[in-house]
This record gives sequence, structure tokens and C-alpha cells, in this order.
Amino acid sequence: MNTGKIIAELRSQKDWSQSDLATKSGISRVMIGKYERDEAVPSIEAAMKIAQAFQVSLDYLAGEGVNASFDKKTVERMQEIESLSPAIKEKLFFFIDTVLRDTKAQKAYAS
Repeated sequence: MNTGKIIAELRSQKDWSQSDLATKSGISRVMIGKYERDEAVPSIEAAMKIAQAFQVSLDYLAGEGVNASFDKKTVERMQEIESLSPAIKEKLFFFIDTVLRDTKAQKAYAS
């Protein structure tokens, strides 16, 4: 997916108008419209402002990497996890895996 479509999709998910995004990002509504129509490509600075407004990574906005939108707090937590010792990370991932498994099982049995 290209950046213009991603911007439009994120805006739709948040139920924002182009004017709302313009206000939150400091990028003009006209330019946001051009990005969404693929008439222009945002500069790095503009893309950073838009990503910050949506609270997603620049990689996500560019359509690279992970196929999920992570808010800034989640990204910060993931970065902090990377700095933990292997033993602590193993325990943390065991706990996360257990919660995810149990949640999936609950959803499966609820259907």
C-alpha cells in the first residue's frame, strides 16, 4: 500500500477530516489531499509530522515493515524490552505468549 492510501486509511479509522489532520500535523489540508491522491509525496519532515499526528511509526506510514499500526507507547515499550537481559526477556515473552494463547482460546470457545 502506498503512503497516500495509508494516510487516507488512518484518517478514516480515526474519523478525521483532511482539515482535522492538517490541524493536528501542521501540514496544509491542500497538501494532505495531494498526498492522498498520489499527486505529491510527503517530505521526510511532513511524513514525520503526519506519523506523529497518527501516533504510528514512519515505517508504517511509508508502507514498510510491520503490517500493523503501533502507537508510540507500544513502540517505546518494544524498544525498552530489547534492552532487557535475555533471561528477563524470556520470562516476559512467556507471560505474553500465555496471555495471547488464553485470549485466543476464549475467543474460540465464545464463537
